[in-house]
Amino acid sequence: MAQRLFVELTGCGHDISIEFDINDAITCEAVNLFRPDLIIAPFLKRAIPESIWRNHTCFVVHPGIIGDRGPSALDWAILKGLTEWGVTVLQANAEMDAGDIWAAEVFAMRFASKSSLYRHEVVEAATRAVLTAVKRFQSGIFHPVPLDYSHSDVHGRLHKPIRQSDRAINWQHDSTETVLRKIYAADGFPGVLDTLFGQPYYLFDACNEQNLSGEPGTIIAKRNHAVCRATADGAIWIGYVRGKKDTEPTAKLAATIVLQDYLAAVPEIPADSDAVQSSMTYRDIWFEQNNNIGYLHFEFYNGAMDTAQCERLLKAYLQAAKSDVRVIVLMGGCEFWSNGIHLNHIEAAISPADESWRNINAMNDLVQAIITTTDRITIAALQANAGAGGVFLSLAADYIYARESVILNPHYKNMGNLYGSEYWTYLLPRRVGQQIDSFMQRRLPIGALEARRMRLIDDCFTGDLDEFKKKIAHIAETVAHDPEFSKLINRKFFQRQRDEQQKSLQSYRDEELQKMKLNFYGFDPSYHVARYNFVYKIPHAWTPRYLACHRSLSV
Repeated sequence: MAQRLFVELTGCGHDISIEFDINDAITCEAVNLFRPDLIIAPFLKRAIPESIWRNHTCFVVHPGIIGDRGPSALDWAILKGLTEWGVTVLQANAEMDAGDIWAAEVFAMRFASKSSLYRHEVVEAATRAVLTAVKRFQSGIFHPVPLDYSHSDVHGRLHKPIRQSDRAINWQHDSTETVLRKIYAADGFPGVLDTLFGQPYYLFDACNEQNLSGEPGTIIAKRNHAVCRATADGAIWIGYVRGKKDTEPTAKLAATIVLQDYLAAVPEIPADSDAVQSSMTYRDIWFEQNNNIGYLHFEFYNGAMDTAQCERLLKAYLQAAKSDVRVIVLMGGCEFWSNGIHLNHIEAAISPADESWRNINAMNDLVQAIITTTDRITIAALQANAGAGGVFLSLAADYIYARESVILNPHYKNMGNLYGSEYWTYLLPRRVGQQIDSFMQRRLPIGALEARRMRLIDDCFTGDLDEFKKKIAHIAETVAHDPEFSKLINRKFFQRQRDEQQKSLQSYRDEELQKMKLNFYGFDPSYHVARYNFVYKIPHAWTPRYLACHRSLSV
């Protein structure tokens, strides 16, 4: 949400500076340095200091309907099965979430995880509400509406913080829908505390299973990263878990990796098995063909791609390239297109450096396969955000299209000055010429509209996911049925030959990996420290200067 609002507000011409809310003294110092006309808190974990809200208008973005108060707004809405929810922009005052209302938006609730709702409906509603509130603030004549519970249209109420006891699953009695709702309401954070094989774990990334069943509470199947657990009336898949330990931090990891010592006797059911007949099951990679168009989907949790996932996706891509299709559309996922290598699995490896090396090489193999496909047209269809290596994976395609709401972070440096690979030194100049530094050094998010202007992508479109998929299908069919299709293929083939003669792909890869090896194995531990802090959610001790413009101005 913070990145989306940054992109939208800068696109409107506003002068933006950012400060992480580390403590009162630092926040007050930042306000004194920048002297803002307006302060926006899109992700507030504690009260804004009184010395700030009394002297400055502060907008708080609350993921709840008007009148809703408390820290577990969206969690409770999912648990209670509400059909409508919203976002409210209110003015900070002495009471949390009780300030005057500047704008509000509502949306229909899908039966989906908190993370998914937040990324889609909440962020879209928040963007509309914040832009409305900012315009009203600029007008100088709008008066925000005090919160008044006596009004019939104020349906929100103060609720207590949700506890693990509220989320607890009774595997013997809870229906599949109930179990899903409980895990959905905790996805992202904090997860549902439960027991597996006698040990406590937080559960994440749940998915319905239509066909399997068994003794409630037991693990009845496994597939790639996920385990299937029986409920009172069916079964669900659990993709990720996090161990509960009081003495050391833990991270979200694939369920089959964490529980591998207990799963030897659990049957493996491949996603392409005859038993898997519908999308109401867990699958992270699948291929669909419609006439001479192939659609390759890869829905990875949080967009992270570990070594095994990259290898499986490469296999699926090569199979797609052998099928009777003219166009291959790389669909990515609905939650993330891709965010590159899997930092959590790297951190959990016996040798994080070695696993980093394996993971980046597996990514490179995938990108190379796409680049060197000269007898098919490839399209990257960005349904959702992409970051780091995921952006450059999309650049391997011939054409790139995105939803207008998509945010791109085409840089690696925030991860301990990681140099990056995925052939970016070949792919990026083809798109943006010599403007490389503006992408790789500035470390700021890029909206789809700006990416189109910079020619990083070919085009972007408004509309929801279904509308975007229809638009992509139309584009793919137009390309596939183009009377000049053979000329497109010939042009692509000869361009690849010319590029290879000028400088081989292997040379780009070797040069990138030489610098990556220093990141992984060199004397500078920055990458390993940054990865550890990212995986274990270590709070920032300071705000980087490229975000805190007010601090650069004060030097």
